[in-house]
Amino acid sequence: MTTTVEIGTLIVSTPGTCGTHPRIAQTRITVKNIAIDVNARLTPEQIIDQKPHLTRSQTQIYGLLAYSLANQDKLDADIAA
Repeated sequence: MTTTVEIGTLIVSTPGTCGTHPRIAQTRITVKNIAIDVNARLTPEQIIDQKPHLTRSQTQIYGLLAYSLANQDKLDADIAA
């Protein structure tokens, strides 16, 4: 049996954690960090390989990529700053 994952649960912002920047739930990997990897043209598989606590079976990285694409202008501004 497969379970349904609500995409809104994959990215969180928590006061006191990572400066409240959006991040993968249950990790300290921020959207900004992944956006930098994506801008460097790393594939999702390469990003997962660089983050040993993530596995290919986890959907967080793909949720984060979707979030990054939906908020690209803000992320680009954050990276530039």
